Amino acid sequence: MAEAFVSGTPVPSAASAPTARANPRGRAERLSFKLVFGLLGLMAAVLLLAPTVIVVITSFTSGYSLKFPPPGYSTRWYEALWDQSPELIEAFVLSLELAATATAISIVLAVAASLALARRRETWARAAEALFLSPLMLPALAIGLSLLMLFNLAGTGLSFTTLVLGHVAITAPYILRTTTASLAQLDGALLESAHSLGASGVFAFRTVTLPLIAPGVAAGAFIGFMYSFDNVAVSLFLSDARSEVLPIRMWHIIESSLDVRAAAVSGVLIAATIVLMVVMERVAGISRHMR
Repeated sequence: MAEAFVSGTPVPSAASAPTARANPRGRAERLSFKLVFGLLGLMAAVLLLAPTVIVVITSFTSGYSLKFPPPGYSTRWYEALWDQSPELIEAFVLSLELAATATAISIVLAVAASLALARRRETWARAAEALFLSPLMLPALAIGLSLLMLFNLAGTGLSFTTLVLGHVAITAPYILRTTTASLAQLDGALLESAHSLGASGVFAFRTVTLPLIAPGVAAGAFIGFMYSFDNVAVSLFLSDARSEVLPIRMWHIIESSLDVRAAAVSGVLIAATIVLMVVMERVAGISRHMR
C-alpha cells in the first residue's frame, strides 16, 4: 500500500499497466468493427436503393423505351398516365378497392385475435399465434399457389372475392403483430380500474383499450395495405380476367412492350409511399410498433 503512493500521489501499479496498454487496442477493434459494419450497411443501402433511383430517373425520359441513362428528360409519360391510360387508372382503382377491403377485414380479424392471445401464455395460444403469423415466413408464391389449389378443390372458382380472401391471409399477420405489441405494452391496471368502476367489457374496450392500441393497429394496417396494393404473387394466382390489379397490369406491360408508363406508375407509387410513410410515422410511429 505504501508503494502505491509517492508523496501522497498515487502511482499506477504494475497490474494496471497491461490494461492501459490494452485500451488503444480495444479502441482500434471497436473502430474497425464500426467501419466494417458501416461499409456493409452502406453497400446494402446502395444495392436496395439503386434500382429504385434508376426507375425514378428513367420515368422522366423523353424517349419511347425504357433506357438508362435517358437520352433526355421530360414529364410526358406522367402526363400520359392521365390522358392516355384508362386501363391503368382502372387497374389502380381496383387495386385500391382490393387493398382497402382486405385491410378492413384484416383489422377486424387481427384485433379480435390479438385480444384473445396477447396476454395468454398457454401452449395452445402460442401455437395459434405462430399459425396466424406463418404467412410472414412463407414465400408469397407458395401462399398464392396453395390458395389457388384450395379454391379449386372447393369448386369456388376465381373472382374478386377469392382475391380479397387471399389478400386477407397476407395482410392480417402484419396487423396482428403490431396490435399484439401494443397490447403487450398496455397497463393492465387501466382495465382493472375501468371494470372496478362498473364498465362493461365492450365499454372498456371502446374507451380504454382501443384508443391506446389504435396507433399499433394503424401501423399494421398501413403496412398491410401497402403490401396488399403492391402484391404480385398472390394476385397472379387468384385474380380472374375481370380482376386485373395494377401490379399485374404493370407486369404485363413490361413483359410485352417495355412501356415507359410502367416506370411513371412506379415513380408515382414510390412518391406516394414515401409521403404515406412520413405521415404514418408522425401519426402512429410505425418504427416504434415494429420493434
